[in-house]
Amino acid sequence: MSADILLKRVRDPVEEGDGTRVLVDRVWPRGVRKADAAVDRWLKEVAPSTELRKWFGHDPERWAEFRRRYRRELADVPEALRELMALCRRGPVTLLFGARDREHNQAVVLREVLREELAAEDEPREPASPVCYADQFPQR
Repeated sequence: MSADILLKRVRDPVEEGDGTRVLVDRVWPRGVRKADAAVDRWLKEVAPSTELRKWFGHDPERWAEFRRRYRRELADVPEALRELMALCRRGPVTLLFGARDREHNQAVVLREVLREELAAEDEPREPASPVCYADQFPQR
């Protein structure tokens, strides 16, 4: 499944192709009125922990380690990820973030994870080996 997952700053203008707009920050972005944000869903659960967010500080030199740590945190919130994946299956989703840096933020990592998970769903699975019951019963 090639889900259409877009990334935008919460301050970017709303566009017709945005689909479901999901804020993926733990705290509401400063200076943004809720009435003006056009957020369909606020999924705080998928945002990085406060500790990780503060440690990262959007420092590009910490990006690789942030990605690793954040992926580990995402593994602890499977219900929220399932909800987000369900939205992605229904149509376009725009992940909204408050950070100024468009290349080094949690939405970038979250989109990677969602695409990987959705692609894994589409991979053909090996059929189960046929079971031979004749070996389980004694011959007469």
